[in-house]
Amino acid sequence: MCGIFGYCSYLKEKTRGEICETLCNGLSRQEYRGYDSAGFAVDGDKPGEVLYFKEVGKVAGLRKKVAESDMDTKKTFITQCSIAHTRWATHGPPSVRNCHPVRSDPDNEFCLVHNGIVTNAAELRLVLQKRGYKFESDTDTEAVAILTKYVYDSQPEKRMSFTELVRTVLMELQGSFAFVFKSRHYPNELVTARRGSPLLIGVKTDKKLKVDFVDVEFGDASASAPPTVTSPQSPSSLLAPPVPGSSSKVYRTQSRAFMSEDGIPQPIEFFIASDAAAIVEHTKRVLYLEDDDIAHISEGELHIHRLRSKEEGSQSVATTRSIETLEIEIAEIMKGKFDHFMQKEIYEQPESVVNTMRGRVNFDSHQITLGGLKAYLPIIRRGRRIVFCACGTSYHSAIATRAIFEELTEIPVSVELASDFLDRKTPIFRDDVCVFVSQSGETADTILALRYCLERGALCVGVVNTVGSTISRETHCGIHINAGPEVGVASTKAYTSQYIALLMMALQLSEDRISLLERRKQIIDGLHALPGQIKKVLDNDKNLRVLAKNVLANSRSLLIMGRGYQYATCLEGALKIKEISYMHSEGILAGELKHGPLALIDENMPVIIIMTRDSLYPKVQSAFAQITARKAQPIVLCNDDDDSVPDNAKVIRVPPTVDCLQGLLNVIPLQLLSYHLAIQNGFDVDFPRNLAKSVTTE
Repeated sequence: MCGIFGYCSYLKEKTRGEICETLCNGLSRQEYRGYDSAGFAVDGDKPGEVLYFKEVGKVAGLRKKVAESDMDTKKTFITQCSIAHTRWATHGPPSVRNCHPVRSDPDNEFCLVHNGIVTNAAELRLVLQKRGYKFESDTDTEAVAILTKYVYDSQPEKRMSFTELVRTVLMELQGSFAFVFKSRHYPNELVTARRGSPLLIGVKTDKKLKVDFVDVEFGDASASAPPTVTSPQSPSSLLAPPVPGSSSKVYRTQSRAFMSEDGIPQPIEFFIASDAAAIVEHTKRVLYLEDDDIAHISEGELHIHRLRSKEEGSQSVATTRSIETLEIEIAEIMKGKFDHFMQKEIYEQPESVVNTMRGRVNFDSHQITLGGLKAYLPIIRRGRRIVFCACGTSYHSAIATRAIFEELTEIPVSVELASDFLDRKTPIFRDDVCVFVSQSGETADTILALRYCLERGALCVGVVNTVGSTISRETHCGIHINAGPEVGVASTKAYTSQYIALLMMALQLSEDRISLLERRKQIIDGLHALPGQIKKVLDNDKNLRVLAKNVLANSRSLLIMGRGYQYATCLEGALKIKEISYMHSEGILAGELKHGPLALIDENMPVIIIMTRDSLYPKVQSAFAQITARKAQPIVLCNDDDDSVPDNAKVIRVPPTVDCLQGLLNVIPLQLLSYHLAIQNGFDVDFPRNLAKSVTTE
């Protein structure tokens, strides 16, 4: 989705050129999120002047536009606030006029950047147009910018603070969003807010911070909140004439965290971003905003307010936001010796699976310890059923481990696509255990499903990669998969690490069952051998490149079939080939071959059949016989020691392992095939068209 970046410096001398470079770097670090245009706004030469740079395409094009401009890059600022954005088009096509930052009017009274969707933007636009306001773009964001100007203009006799102004505007909005507001009426101030879309703030100072938290300032419950109806017919609407004296009071506390020991304001820099990857090169000290937080940065201070008072909120809200230390390194989000981020992440999997298991698996005593679940294990074991809820690759990792969960826990397991789960209003009960799987922890559909289950009293478990993400904060307990930063859109590391994290959860739940002792030992021994086996699969990369070039490169479609544990491998492999190489591909359950898919099989249809040895091997051999009888020439993915495959068949060999772990090895050749197919066709594997890394809208 869209990427937000904001930069505020206070008592810190910076040239405009340095500021522009900081903004462009911040956007570049978030390119993996998917985008089609980019832009930023910086302070001009005159008070209140704003300079915009916008470009359709990559951030490199934006840099070029800045370099070709006649802007004075050597002008220095002691204090300044700037905002930047990468846009993924939802309202209006990619174009300079739809690019962010979006302004409220030609005089640039207000400008803002936005990630998410304002679902009532059409109604707001209609009302504002009737009141004489002109729109320049097709975006939903512009309705928010112009609404901000309208609210400001409607109260000339009593100017509210920037925070109060933004709060009033937010009360009128529906949907999910993260905003950063900038205004010439409030120079050197920024206000940020979030609901549903991620946002964090990095803090960089020369001296050590006095405390490691920021107080949350709640509005007074006795003050009436602005109305939330935007219908033009409603007399109580915000867009009706203002009611004097309706602004709410605020309990103010000193933002002590950013004062030096002697109490004198110190030089400080704030970095606002959608993702920690954009901040880590500047500072590792960050705080994560929660839904309905409003953060105000001014004169070197950061104040965090709530959209609603304590009494109005339906859930208990922490009264502080802790300043955390990022554990990622800048080298982890760089390509290093690899040509593409996707290639790097495929090759990092031997290390990423070790990181997922580190400190959790004792290979000597065959024990699993997941600290995040420990207190809740008795409740999970008593659950009536386990419901997995996820999207895309995370959904496939849940399907991959469903069978081992049922085998080890003997609890019924269902796997739900988050969007369909919500559409059906699926019945959920208090003795259900709901597991939410998401690499980013910010997937919109999964978060909505989580809140749906929380309302119904189910125990909610999160399995995420991103510490501090919405899912990790809102679930009762969970597992961080520790896969490291995912910079490519393809989520290759996420799949294997989620797979292992879920498998470890199943193993820990079964530790009280003596009858499963040997099975658990077998699986844990398999986990021990896994990193070395993954390296062995990666050593076959050259052969896979040749296979992609000689057999699959000119094909328009591909079928991948398997059954049992390998059905999820088929689905994940087909998804990777679709999203990276743009070839139509379909994962097929081999047991369903006679129920329709067999009609597609002939000598011209490329097929990959996964035929690694497990209890269902004879049944997959039967499927192989059926497709070869219809002149198919399948590529067979089989074990190293399997000599039953015909000599004339094209094969991909992988090491044998425990049945429930085999999918981890089998998926890697499919990841490599999708990579090579995309490269051979000249596609950008790190930025596939129409796709975003973090899907923060429904």
